[in-house]
Amino acid sequence: MLTRREEITREVCQDFQAELKQFNGEEDHVHLLVHYPPKVQPSKLVNFLEGVSARLLRKEYDAHIRRHLRGGHFRSGSHVAGSCGAAPPTVARQYIENQQRPV
Repeated sequence: MLTRREEITREVCQDFQAELKQFNGEEDHVHLLVHYPPKVQPSKLVNFLEGVSARLLRKEYDAHIRRHLRGGHFRSGSHVAGSCGAAPPTVARQYIENQQRPV
C-alpha cells in the first residue's frame, strides 16, 4: 500500500508540475521532498496529495483500511508542510531517508 501511495503522490505532483524527489513512509505518515514551482501553494498541494491518496487507497484497499480507520477517517486532519529554501536539499533528503519505512 505504501508503494501505491508513492505512485499516487508522483502522479499528483506531475499534475502540479512539481517533482517528487524523495518519498519515505512510516505506518501512520509519510515524508516527502517535493520541488514545486513558485506558483504552487504548498498547502494546496498537500491537500490534493492527501485527498487523492486517501480516496484511491480506500477504494483499492478497503478491507485492510477499515480495520485501521480513526473515527471513520482514513487520516487525521493534521499535516505539516514546510519549505526549506535556505537549507541544502541534501539535509532534507537525509532526514527523509533516515525514517523507518515499515517492512
